[in-house]
Amino acid sequence: MPIVEIHTDQYRVPLETPLSDSTHGEMSDFGLVVVRLVDERGQIGLGYTYTVNNIGTGAIWKIIDSDLVPLLQGADPGAIDTLWKKMWWRLHFVGRGGMASFAMAAVDIALWDLRGQRESLPLWRLLGGDCAEVPAYAGGIDLDLSVQGLCAQAEGFLDQGFHAIKMKVGRARLSEDVERVSAMRELLGPNFPLMADANMRWSTDQAIAAADALEKFGLFWLEEPIVPEDLAGHARLGQETRVPIATGENLHSVHEFEHLMTYGHVDFPEPDAATLGGITPWIEVAKIAQDRGLPVTSHGIHDIHVHLLAGVPNASYLEVHGFGLERFLEQRLQFKEGKAIAPDSPGHGVALDLDGLRPFRQATGSSHD
Repeated sequence: MPIVEIHTDQYRVPLETPLSDSTHGEMSDFGLVVVRLVDERGQIGLGYTYTVNNIGTGAIWKIIDSDLVPLLQGADPGAIDTLWKKMWWRLHFVGRGGMASFAMAAVDIALWDLRGQRESLPLWRLLGGDCAEVPAYAGGIDLDLSVQGLCAQAEGFLDQGFHAIKMKVGRARLSEDVERVSAMRELLGPNFPLMADANMRWSTDQAIAAADALEKFGLFWLEEPIVPEDLAGHARLGQETRVPIATGENLHSVHEFEHLMTYGHVDFPEPDAATLGGITPWIEVAKIAQDRGLPVTSHGIHDIHVHLLAGVPNASYLEVHGFGLERFLEQRLQFKEGKAIAPDSPGHGVALDLDGLRPFRQATGSSHD
């Protein structure tokens, strides 16, 4: 049963509350690219990716519409590995990451969703998982909040039932980060899992100094202290610091992750299916990490990643991200005692309220609309 219809859309969605980190500054909206693949039976596979502050959204949509749609028309959607490789090589000269991987991700997620529906299996079971529950943390995007605001946000996360929290670091002075992490640790207690995310703010020397200053607070991990492609810098972090390192949300190919794990250092590889090229490469990264005895975590699109983490044996925490689509979901992700519960409906179970999104749709002029 081939693909008979392909629908592609892009949206610019305002955030209900502006967010902030050390790299992107204030974030007021995000871009969303949605792909829907329809087979002969009328079954629909839904895939999507996102951008920060809507930057690059139109270019990602154009790659899909101009370069990937012709490849997908009439194709067998069950041949996911074959189609992924065809997309990879079609975009290889201009891609191997970046916007090409974002575009491939939206398509690949739609293909996996369609497979789950065809086989009447939720994605996490399709991947071999045997338990739907995944430990989850609240991912605060809160660098510009006052200490009081930071703690108030954390109390809100606790009220929602989270058993782990991530905060932002990377303020102008390291002493400010120390003060903020200290306040959070005092609020949460000594054994509560607390992560800190620097969003690539520091040089290697600065990151080592920060890790040394923050070590006494028992961070579960320090995330993205430096740019992820600096393999030598990560190797130094592994040799010279004792705080576990999480990174990878800004790596956009399997090869980059393999190089990081081989020549650099990471304790918690952090692939994002929406930016890496989809579910297919995410699973490959998880397997490489497993072979090296490393747990894998996630970034963004928690409604998809809950399935992926439930489907692999070396799962760590699921990030519940500030860019959630909750306003536009027919059913929100469910939680129980600090754990997210992967849906049991076929595919990934994400059903978008397209009517609710319509006011934010961007004109495309596509013949596939």
